[in-house]
Amino acid sequence: MTHHPATPLRLALRLAAPDTADALAERQRPELLTALADRFGLPEEMVETLIGPGGQALRAALDADPEAFLLRAAETGDPVIARAVWRARYRIGTGRTGRARDLPDLLPAILRAADVTDPRWVAEDGLVPLLQEEATSIELLPALTGPFPQLISFTLVQLARLLPLPVAVDACIAMVQLAGAEALPAFADGVERIEDFDLGRPELLDLMRAAAADDDPESFLRERRPAGEWTDPAVLRALLKVREGSHPGPRPAALDWELVRREHARLPFGTEPSRRRGARGDHGLLQLSRWEGCPEELVMECFRANPWTTSRVAAELPFEVLVGPEAAAGKVPFDEVLGRGLRTGRLPVDRVLAEVTPAAEVLGSLPYDHEPTRKTLAGLLDRLGTDPVNWLTCYARMGRARGSVAELIDDAASATSRQKRNTSWPRPLEAVFPATPPEASRAAFLHLFQCASEEAQIAVVPHFDARAVQHLLVYGDPAPAVRDAVIAAHGVAAQAAQAATTALSPEKLAYLLDLDEPQVDANLFFHCGIDQEERVRMLAGRLRGGGVRAVPEELLAVLRETNLGHYRHWLIAGLDSGDLGVARTLVGRLKLRIPAARLRLLVTVWQRGGPDAVREILAMDRLPVTLRRQTEKLLDAPDGLDRLRARLAAEEDPEKLLVFLNKAPGYDGSQPHKLTGEGIPLPWPELIAAYRSGRLTPSAAQDLAERADCPRELLLALLPDIPELDRYSTVWPQLALRHGTLTPEDLLTHAAPARRALSHLRHALNSREKKADRQELRTQATALTAEQLGTDPEAWAVALQLLPTFAGTLPELCATAAAITHPSA
Repeated sequence: MTHHPATPLRLALRLAAPDTADALAERQRPELLTALADRFGLPEEMVETLIGPGGQALRAALDADPEAFLLRAAETGDPVIARAVWRARYRIGTGRTGRARDLPDLLPAILRAADVTDPRWVAEDGLVPLLQEEATSIELLPALTGPFPQLISFTLVQLARLLPLPVAVDACIAMVQLAGAEALPAFADGVERIEDFDLGRPELLDLMRAAAADDDPESFLRERRPAGEWTDPAVLRALLKVREGSHPGPRPAALDWELVRREHARLPFGTEPSRRRGARGDHGLLQLSRWEGCPEELVMECFRANPWTTSRVAAELPFEVLVGPEAAAGKVPFDEVLGRGLRTGRLPVDRVLAEVTPAAEVLGSLPYDHEPTRKTLAGLLDRLGTDPVNWLTCYARMGRARGSVAELIDDAASATSRQKRNTSWPRPLEAVFPATPPEASRAAFLHLFQCASEEAQIAVVPHFDARAVQHLLVYGDPAPAVRDAVIAAHGVAAQAAQAATTALSPEKLAYLLDLDEPQVDANLFFHCGIDQEERVRMLAGRLRGGGVRAVPEELLAVLRETNLGHYRHWLIAGLDSGDLGVARTLVGRLKLRIPAARLRLLVTVWQRGGPDAVREILAMDRLPVTLRRQTEKLLDAPDGLDRLRARLAAEEDPEKLLVFLNKAPGYDGSQPHKLTGEGIPLPWPELIAAYRSGRLTPSAAQDLAERADCPRELLLALLPDIPELDRYSTVWPQLALRHGTLTPEDLLTHAAPARRALSHLRHALNSREKKADRQELRTQATALTAEQLGTDPEAWAVALQLLPTFAGTLPELCATAAAITHPSA
């Protein structure tokens, strides 16, 4: 991946001292002008005119915001620059959409500075015809009070129907000021002559003719223009965007909701999404409902037309929608509405619990991390007390309850109810493996239960079914005393069910691992995604509490069920176990491809179980014939184990592994992966020495460098031949930076060639979140360039010229540039 040609120059200008940077910028003026023209979307000669002389001006332009630069250019009043600036909106646009950037202040700045006596504004290639041809209605809005009467007329024809009458009157006043009273009837007559066109404002045409007939047309119009209404440009712009279905952004501070009401009465805002080509926003009423302060009647009108979406996006949803027919019909997303409303305080917790129905859906949607909600709900739950019958009855009735949460709790706590009261868990279910999150009534009950007092929870958990126990331990957060009560009542089966998930916190995982329970370990091994080191420990029979045991049948059963296509490494974790059961399973299921792996398994089995255990493995007839015969000859020899160890050492000899690693990678992965995938440890010290001596090929070394366990020493040795930065894949230097085995400072001082090192550095710093890291590297780079290049702009320029082809490191580049510039130094 290559960077922009001017990127190194920009970096140099930021590293050099100010005076040196100014001189360097002036020296590199042509290159900088090309970069700036591309950045601002303007011709080079125009950019040079706008920037002015001097290197300091060039450097300032490099750091200037493109939008601010275009706005300053717009204020020059030059029609040629104005047209170029207007077109540049597309050049500084973002993404691949091809849309122009939204610059609401650009056209007003152009119009304010325009000298209408200059004919270039209205010439065939001028800005006014260009605006009439390509500007959107939103962009044209400032033209209604601009200095060009033809543009006012054009814009008024486009927008009159959508605008409040005071805005149209302002346009009429501008027309009178610029073109005289006769412009008003001329406009009205012209509109009426347009075939099949309706301005949508007959009263506006009547007003124009009446004003033209008056002795003082401008005063006549001003007297009929309500003072203070629709005068803020941001409000007008937002209104028009809402009308057209575009997303208007945040609510303008000066928005007058009473005026919005009147506009809605005149021309209702839509309740359907805009079908205008290119529209990206919501329909009008829905957008208005997003803004705080939107009148309740407008929110409700929008809600009745589109209850689901309005419920999700409205900033202030009236409480009535939660208890109306739409909510009863399931058209209100409680999970979003209740969470947002309760957290912001717009919905009263007590009313939600007392009035909103049905209870199970409400309970499934409450924000349980919101303390006022939990506290209010806990107060209601005090009615259930510590009587398990109350709680079991509450759960049993929850799914069918049509009333509110408060009514459900009152009903469950009432001993006088005619309905059946439950003394055991209704419709009990077994735990599932792997665990699945609770749904419907079970989810609602779990949330409700965890808001109860600790005493109530301890009293009730013995009556849970196995599925509820699993849900509480996996997806809940019971206090230690509650967890102990669960285990006391439900035994190891509860812990085993808890282990069957990846959704365990580090604390829960540590608790389960410390149990050293066979079924718990088996479920953690199979379902939890534990670290490979834990799998190795389990398959070796080593206990967390100390000691060693035979690997239990529960774990062996897991090994027999493991999907080898995805989790072959789970079985490889048992290669050094020595446990006979583990070894039999590995040999029965795996085809060990590397001789060292087979020998390693036999050696560890012999060490732990003796020669008879090895005989059992050989009797399975799963190992190569030659290996079986050679091993059988050693079983009765006094030094048999030592001789087998010697054969293993020969197969794991670094020189032999080096030959293997230097082979071209196969279709199934790199050579290092083939070794470690068979449980063979990599001899890192010998590999580093082999690379330094040239016996390890560069491609093999780069395969090793991609590993997270690659030593820093080898990575540093590889830096003098760093690969190109790849846009589509992550090459080893970026992986090493991510793993923390290399630092950006390493790239600065050791990586070569210099151009690639610079690309990797920029990519690394752009992706790093710590400002301190970036500042530290900048300090080091500044010190390096200051020492070598000093304040001589010629030295800096030579370094930039050398960079594309220089084979050495960045420090060597700077030293070479300094030597070329000052050969006698």
